[in-house]
Amino acid sequence: MHGAFARRRIYIDRTHLRGRVTGIERVTLDLFSGDRLVPHDVRWVSSRSLPGMVLRQHLGLPLAALRDPEALFVFPGFPPGPLCAAVADRCLLYIHDTFLLSRPEDLSRRSRLYLSPSFALAMKWGRHLFVNSRTTGEDVRRYCSPRATVTLLRPGVRDVFDLSRRVGPGRLKAGETLRILAIGTVEPRKNYPASLAIVEALNRSGVPAELHIVGREGWGRHDFLDTPPSFLHRHGYLPDSELQALAERCHLLLSTSKAEGLGLPLLEVQHGGLPVAAPDSAVFREVLGTSGLLIRPEDSVGTAASLAAWAASDAFAGAPEASRANVRRWNDLATTDADRLHAYLDGDPRVSADGRVGIA
Repeated sequence: MHGAFARRRIYIDRTHLRGRVTGIERVTLDLFSGDRLVPHDVRWVSSRSLPGMVLRQHLGLPLAALRDPEALFVFPGFPPGPLCAAVADRCLLYIHDTFLLSRPEDLSRRSRLYLSPSFALAMKWGRHLFVNSRTTGEDVRRYCSPRATVTLLRPGVRDVFDLSRRVGPGRLKAGETLRILAIGTVEPRKNYPASLAIVEALNRSGVPAELHIVGREGWGRHDFLDTPPSFLHRHGYLPDSELQALAERCHLLLSTSKAEGLGLPLLEVQHGGLPVAAPDSAVFREVLGTSGLLIRPEDSVGTAASLAAWAASDAFAGAPEASRANVRRWNDLATTDADRLHAYLDGDPRVSADGRVGIA
C-alpha cells in the first residue's frame, strides 16, 4: 500500500508541454500524472513559451529545490539545467533515448547547441535515471556516471487513437493497393527516404502501393517534399479521430527510423491490431517481440519483396491478434515497472540500491 509511507512533494517539469501532444508529451502526461502518483503531493511546473521553459529549467526549478529541501524533482522531457546538479540526489531524470549524443549528424542546430550539451552534462551529474526500454538503459550506461542508478520504467500504452474496434482491410488481395502508414515528425532520424525507396520498389515490382505519412514537418532539408512521388500522401499532424479513419484503411505500419528509444506509435497502433514492420535492431526486437516483421531498410528491394509476401500471406490474417497480444504484454510489463517507481518514491528499502533491477 502506497499510503504506508510518507507523503512527499514532487515537482514535475512540464515546461515542454506546449501545443500539440506527441510521444514524449503523452508519456509525461500518463506516466507522471497526479492520479498515477497518489498519495504524493504533485506540483506541476509549466511554461507558455520556449524562453519561459529555459528560464524555469535553468533558474526556477533549482530555486524551488533550494526553497523546498525535502521535495523531489522529476524531469520527464528536456534535460534539466546545470544548476540542478547541486540537488542531484533529489532529481529523477526520465530518459527517452540517447540520440542527442549518439547521432549528432541527425540533430537540428538548436539540439546541437542547447539540448545535446545539456543532456551530456546531466549524464555526468544525474544520479537517478529512469529509462523507457532496456535498449535505452543499455545505451544510457555508455554515457552516464558510474554512480548513477538506471532503472527500467516502461510507459503504459493507451489506445490514444481509439483503434480497439478497428477491423482493417486484412490480407492483401490480388491487384489491391497496399496502403502503408508511417507516423512521426518528418526529420532526418525518421529516415523517410528509405520508406519511399521501399514503396517505390513495391510499385516497380508490380505491387501497387501507397505511403501515408502522418506527422508535422520538422527540421532539415527533405528533397522528396519538393517533387513528391504520386504514391506519397502527406497528412501532416492529424487529430486522433482522423488518424483512426486512416488506420482503418491501411494494411500495415512501416518504420524505417535510424534510432529510437522506444517507438511509441508502433505500440499505440497495435491496439487496433495493425501489423507493424520495423528495422531489425535491438529496440524494435524488444518492443515488438514476435508480433511484427523485422526488415532491413537499406535493402529496399528485399524489404519490398518481404512486405508484399507477408501482406498477401495467410499468416498475415493472424497479425492483428499478434499485435494486440503484444501491446497487452507490454502493458503488463509497464504495470510492474510502475510498482517499482512507487516503491522508490515511497522509500521502500526493498528497491535495489544500484538500479540493476531495472535493466537486468
